[in-house]
Amino acid sequence: MVYRRFIKRFLDVFFAVIMFGILFIPMVIVGIIIKITSKGPVLFIQERYGRNSRPFKLYKFRSMTDQAPERSNSEFDDIKNYVTPFGMFIRKTSIDELPQLCNIIRGDMSFIGPRPLAKTDNKVLSLRKGNGADQVLPGISGLAQVNGRNNLSDEDKAKYDAKYAAYLSFRVDILLIVETFISVLKRDGVFKETLTGDVENLEESHDRKSF
Repeated sequence: MVYRRFIKRFLDVFFAVIMFGILFIPMVIVGIIIKITSKGPVLFIQERYGRNSRPFKLYKFRSMTDQAPERSNSEFDDIKNYVTPFGMFIRKTSIDELPQLCNIIRGDMSFIGPRPLAKTDNKVLSLRKGNGADQVLPGISGLAQVNGRNNLSDEDKAKYDAKYAAYLSFRVDILLIVETFISVLKRDGVFKETLTGDVENLEESHDRKSF
């Protein structure tokens, strides 16, 4: 597919470079606030696993204290105990994800795709290897993220990731981008049913053709 192989990557780089240029000064300001309001580095850098399960370094603005243990969000009894006051703000607004524009430009990530996971999510990583979800670049947002994020079971996360990898298209990416913006602005999923239905219709169409 032309979109999967060429156009998606071109659009990723094109818009990531533009956004990085526009947001560079605001990102510098965010970095300064992080530095003066809490101890620790400005950026949180962690090894994650991307396409073909290859490791890469993911960049985020640090939102947690320097005393926070390294574990997945779902393993914290009360993650708020480890999130800084400013960190809570940048998490809720997804500002902490902005440094991943660098990951997109480098070719580690896409705007849309399965969320890049760390070794602490080894179960989902293993499921992705088995269902083909690791055959596409990971993304800042994706099908699993707009359908529950950390509230999903490991099996459901991997299932959504596999659906995205199987039915990746320009239409699905646009719907996911719209849903992501709505989720950030309103903290809910206005287009969730439309998006899920779109992917399910693609799946049903594929099943009919196979018979």
